[in-house]
Amino acid sequence: MTTDPEWDAAVVGGGLAGIAAALTLADHGRRVVLLEQTRRLGGRASSFVDPTTGEELDNCQHVVMGCCTNYRALIDRLGMADAFAWSRDQWWVSAGGRTDRIAPGLLPAPAHHAGSFLRASFLTAGDKLGIARAMARLARVDPGAWRDRSFAEFLADTGQTRRAVARFWRPVVVSACNAEPEHAGADLAMKVFREGLMAGAEAGSIGVPRVPLARLYEGVPGLLERHGSSVRFGAFATRIHPGPPATIELRDAEPVRAERVILALPFERVASVLDPSFHDPRVEALSGLAHSPILGVHLRLDRPVLPTPHAVLVDRPTQWLFRKDDDGRAVHAVVSAADDWTALPDEAITARVVEDLRACYPDAGPFTVEWSRPVRSKRATFLARPGVHAHRPPVAASDSPLLLAGDYTDTGWPATMEGAVRSGIAAAAAVLGRDPATMLTPDLPFAPLASAVMRRRA
Repeated sequence: MTTDPEWDAAVVGGGLAGIAAALTLADHGRRVVLLEQTRRLGGRASSFVDPTTGEELDNCQHVVMGCCTNYRALIDRLGMADAFAWSRDQWWVSAGGRTDRIAPGLLPAPAHHAGSFLRASFLTAGDKLGIARAMARLARVDPGAWRDRSFAEFLADTGQTRRAVARFWRPVVVSACNAEPEHAGADLAMKVFREGLMAGAEAGSIGVPRVPLARLYEGVPGLLERHGSSVRFGAFATRIHPGPPATIELRDAEPVRAERVILALPFERVASVLDPSFHDPRVEALSGLAHSPILGVHLRLDRPVLPTPHAVLVDRPTQWLFRKDDDGRAVHAVVSAADDWTALPDEAITARVVEDLRACYPDAGPFTVEWSRPVRSKRATFLARPGVHAHRPPVAASDSPLLLAGDYTDTGWPATMEGAVRSGIAAAAAVLGRDPATMLTPDLPFAPLASAVMRRRA
């Protein structure tokens, strides 16, 4: 019986990092096997069939911003670009129903939101002056100098009012970093504002999938097969010997042998599947990572309630709403950094969300909930706390055969779909002996004025 590796590379884990790694290698002529323990691709950014209704529901609403160039390139590669609805507008809704639309205007970036921001009613003139002062500081700041400090410290340093923090800064930071400002690393939060909100109108646009998340990745098996590669579903890895060559032991299946292995599992599983005799400082550093939960609540209401495609609820426990039908009866609510929610029973979670809906949409009338389904993702992301960079490993190390991929690796991004895809491409580049920078889709260029006033830093 031959023991020669059957594959050039094995990718363990079919989330976004694993998908990006496998497709990149296959596109460059490598024979790859993608091992996924479930029956669907996408990992945490996927969907499931609700056993009660038979509906296909997302684990949680995921969105993409215009600045997420590598995730957008992946979606283009899969032929799913038209599966997203894009908007440059944001609707901020306060208790009582007052709605402010924040959208790019005639001024060039980084001042492109200034007009609608000045007209916004949910902030006072003093709040806005302080926010403008902080934005000017963000344009000049070196994020690297803040890696071990919280974003709340930056806000205090720039004299932000309590109202401005609660109504403006917190909703953005919590949604993008899945951490409260006092728990979020300042450098990662700064990246969100600099790259997403200040660089240009396209960078800050929001894309929301029109289809269940799992549908976005249904084309992956066919693409791999056309390159002589494969996806194996139901392939649960029990032990990995990184080699080289690598051996992946599977539950109820023959081991898989490959020249290289890319481990694209959640960070909490990495150490448990590796051969105990294998030691790698990068793996040991993962013990310093923690999780942050996200809660998604699917609602079906008896009448239209949400009139806009999505909405930020101002200073409410429920942070975002997304309309999932044409008239606003099907609504998906999102609570990030949901530590205080996950232990609640379903009925209490639904009641909290409904309270926020009634407060912000009084004109909808006395609606009732026909059906609801809270979905708890207790291990949704790593906690992007100050100093977390010390525990975010590079995908490759010169003295180790193991390649890592996942949004938790040292991508420079918060825990996002973009970060996951970047890590997968970087891991594939290491297999190919290439510089990852030559294989990543370039960032969007800053608008000319933004480029002039902002120092773009890693």
